[in-house]
Amino acid sequence: MHMADALISPAVGGTMWAASAGLIAYCSKKVRDDVDDIKIPLMGVVGAFIFASQMINFTIPGTGSSGHLGGGMILAILLGPYAAFLTMASVLTVQALFFADGGLLALGCNIFNLGFFPCFIAYPFIYKKIAGEQPTQQRIMAGALAASILGLQMGAFGVVLETLFSGISELHFRTFVLLMQPIHLAIGIIEGLVTAAVVTFVWKARPEILEMAATAKPVRHLSLRNVIAGLLVFAAITGGALSWFASANPDGLEWAMFHVSGKEELESPEKGLHSMLGAIQEKTAFLPDYSFKNPEEKEGHAKTGEGEPAANSGEDGKWPTVSAGTSVSGLVGGALVLVLAAFIGFALKKRS
Repeated sequence: MHMADALISPAVGGTMWAASAGLIAYCSKKVRDDVDDIKIPLMGVVGAFIFASQMINFTIPGTGSSGHLGGGMILAILLGPYAAFLTMASVLTVQALFFADGGLLALGCNIFNLGFFPCFIAYPFIYKKIAGEQPTQQRIMAGALAASILGLQMGAFGVVLETLFSGISELHFRTFVLLMQPIHLAIGIIEGLVTAAVVTFVWKARPEILEMAATAKPVRHLSLRNVIAGLLVFAAITGGALSWFASANPDGLEWAMFHVSGKEELESPEKGLHSMLGAIQEKTAFLPDYSFKNPEEKEGHAKTGEGEPAANSGEDGKWPTVSAGTSVSGLVGGALVLVLAAFIGFALKKRS
C-alpha cells in the first residue's frame, strides 16, 4: 500500500509530510522519556523483521491481486505505539530512499497511513481492549485479527482520500473506494493471522515484552537473546531467500487502480516538484525495485514507488525467481533499518 508520487498533489504531499513530521517529533519526545536499554535493540530487530516481511507479496485467491504485510500492529504490540511509529517511519524511509518503494513526495502519506492508524487507533482502542491486561492466546489472536483488519481498512481509506483531495481524476472516488476496501479486507485477514502468530511467539518466549509495550514501563534484567535471535534469523531467511517466492500479481493498490483507470501506474508530471523528487530518488535508490540496476533501462525507471521486488515480476514466466539482487536487497535493507531504528533509540536515550 505504498503510494507513488503520481497519486498525490504537492499540497497533499506537503500536508502529510507535516503531519507525519509532527507525529515523529511527538513520538521522539515520548520515547526519550521512557526509552531503556531493552527497547533500543528491539526497535532495530523488529524493524528489520518488518522490512523483510514486506518484501513477500502473497496472492489473494480468486482476485488476481496480492498483498503484503503492513507490520504496524506487530510493531505497536511489541514496542508500544510511540517507538512503533518511529520504527515504521524508519522502514518506509529506507524503502523510499534506497529501493524506490514508495515516492518521496508520498512518504508522509505512507508513514501516516501505515503508521498512525495501527499505532494510535487500532492498537489502543481495539487490540488492547480485546487482549486485556492479562492476555491469553485466544485473546491475542482475536485482538490481533480485529486490529489488523480495521487498521488496514483505515489506511486504505486514507489512500483513497489522499487521491481525492489531490484531484486525481483517473481514480473516481466511489469506484476506487469500493475496490480498495474489500481487497484490503482480504489482505487484512492474512495480516491479522500473521500478526497473531508473531505476537504469540514473543508472548510465549517473553510475555514481559508485551507488558513493557502496553505500560511504557521498562522491565529490568530481562534477557531478549532468544527473541532477538529468532526475529533476526527469520528476517535474514525472509529477505535473503523467501523473497524469491513473492507473488507476481499486482498488489491491492495497483489492482484497484487498474480496475478504475485501466492502469496499474499513473504518470507523474514531467516538471515541478514531482520531477525534482523523482530525480533525487533515482540517485539515492541503489537497488531500485529490490534488484540490481539494469544499465539498459532508461533513467527514471523507479516509477512505481509501489509493489514487490522486480525480480519477481514474472517476466520470464518462472516462479519462484531466484535472484541475487532480491537477496542482497533483503539483507542490506534489513541491516539499514536495524541500524537506523537502533540509532534513533540510542540518540533519544542519550538526550534523555
